[in-house]
Amino acid sequence: MHGTHVRRSFSSIVVLALTMFGAAGRAQQTPNPGDAARDTLPNEPQIFSSAGQKFRVVATKGLSRPFALAFLPNGDLLVTERAGRLRIVRSGVLDPQPIAGIPAVLDVRLKGLQDIAVHPRFTENQLVYFTYYKPKPGEKDVATAALARGRFDGGHALTEVRDIFVAEAWCATPSASRIAFAPDGKIFMSVGVPIRGRAGTAQPEDSQNPANHVGKVLRLNDDGSAPPDNPFSGRPGYRPEVYALGIRNILGLVIHPQTGELWEHENGPMGGDEINIIKPGRNYGWPIVSYGRAYNGDLVGDSSGPTTDQHSAPGMEEPFMIWVPSIAISGMAFYTGDQFKTWKGNIFVGARRGTQVQRIVLNAKGLPVLRETLLFELKQRIAEVRQGPDGLLYLLTDETAGALLKMEPVPSDPPTAAGSAPRPQLADLLVSR
Repeated sequence: MHGTHVRRSFSSIVVLALTMFGAAGRAQQTPNPGDAARDTLPNEPQIFSSAGQKFRVVATKGLSRPFALAFLPNGDLLVTERAGRLRIVRSGVLDPQPIAGIPAVLDVRLKGLQDIAVHPRFTENQLVYFTYYKPKPGEKDVATAALARGRFDGGHALTEVRDIFVAEAWCATPSASRIAFAPDGKIFMSVGVPIRGRAGTAQPEDSQNPANHVGKVLRLNDDGSAPPDNPFSGRPGYRPEVYALGIRNILGLVIHPQTGELWEHENGPMGGDEINIIKPGRNYGWPIVSYGRAYNGDLVGDSSGPTTDQHSAPGMEEPFMIWVPSIAISGMAFYTGDQFKTWKGNIFVGARRGTQVQRIVLNAKGLPVLRETLLFELKQRIAEVRQGPDGLLYLLTDETAGALLKMEPVPSDPPTAAGSAPRPQLADLLVSR
């Protein structure tokens, strides 16, 4: 249902929208320099209203620039902090002691410690996987994405920690790396390089070069090796780990819970955030085509813009949907639980620049028809969105005084609710098939 071809049919609208919104649509934003340790979240739970659903947000504070979370089988949460700390939340309480064993990371230009996932057979092997930016010896600002794993017995340390894959993608610019376990136990790993840097380091143009890992989705065995059935396996000039190419910077990577398809979303430059359904061997266009433009407003060029002013090209895949202006999309969850019955089947994404969560409603054909903005009143950069095993939604705020946010339903009566009124929106600039 979700794998059919998508067509772009409104290029002139996109160009007009980009012109109107300008710098407000920047996706790759650095934290505000004046927000150091400033806690703006209320301490008490907050109640909000959505279209057809009333919910409460409960904050667990004490985190700093958290990036990703993963649930252990017992319901505890592992949380990564970009500075290189691994934290654990037990029964809603953040353990003040970090979990030891994380290697040294380069926490510069939005890199650092990033995604985390537990092995599907964690109860048997106790393996935890994480991505981080491995510093390059002798360089103060150059690193590459690495996938590591270690064993966790529930205490305060990872043991037997080692890198199982180090990408050929040394960069001095912002970069992100997400991971997701497929139903067959293989690992998908993304490596992004969204803007141009100094000579001798990874560039956006490398996203089209199959001889490296820059701007790619990779597919790995759980020991970090390349599966022999990868789409480019054995082809000269191609890294065997490459699964798809032409990627800008993925900040959400998930497996569709019904179809098993790999879905991702990535930040565009000025405009052009997009959701894609990743297929083996396909090219997703960056930096040749994009619905975004350079940060300086030019259609092409500068350090951040695409190399052409086109939105599509032969042999390059169309996005499932886009955002213009950009909201710096981050985190992603398909809601399948029973706690929020009116939200079942919806997609939830966070936004760093947009300081919100968006609920995306799909119709019976699997096409997006409505977006609703949630939690804008909190003014928090959202880094992560996950559905928990309890059927609730969990968020991380990308703030120096960061927090884990739990969204839980409350009865519809009484009807007086503090916080946001429903904010449904027509699905602006949606891609139609």
